[in-house]
Amino acid sequence: MSEIQIRPTIAGDLPRLMGMNHAVKSEYVWQLELRRESDQIVATFHEVRLPRPIPLTYPNNPFALADEWTRRPAIFTALADNNPIGYLSLMDRPGSVAWVSDLVVSPDWRRRGVASGLLNAAQAWGVTGGHRRLFLEVQSKNQPAIRLAQKHGYEFCGYNDHYYLTQDVALFFARALK
Repeated sequence: MSEIQIRPTIAGDLPRLMGMNHAVKSEYVWQLELRRESDQIVATFHEVRLPRPIPLTYPNNPFALADEWTRRPAIFTALADNNPIGYLSLMDRPGSVAWVSDLVVSPDWRRRGVASGLLNAAQAWGVTGGHRRLFLEVQSKNQPAIRLAQKHGYEFCGYNDHYYLTQDVALFFARALK
């Protein structure tokens, strides 16, 4: 098996990164239930197994990466044999917070530690930059990304209905950086 390397993205990586298959399949969804109890609205999420795996379209435009990469504080590329196999892009937010907006791994390389390596690079970057927290945004249907966040100690901290252009619910996970 090839050794996976993580490094800052360079311009030559962009065509391969944008051309990657960004779609994912999911067997579960975090279903949002809103209900009124007295004078309060209660939001509850239930993990629901779907009758069959569903394809999930990536919620961000991968071709915008070429325009955004110089404006992002950091984008990391995962490589195997000097070929890009995944990437992660970060944004700064007020209050010493960093935000992972894109985390993509080529389908042939999923479940091999690539996303974990990219997330570890983002966490190290956050610590070096003095950030206190790192946030992940995830579609409520993206069970593999939700499980990745939970595996790495990220805790559910909120949601936004109709967050993406696809009108999907975004789930937010965060962890403190040390």
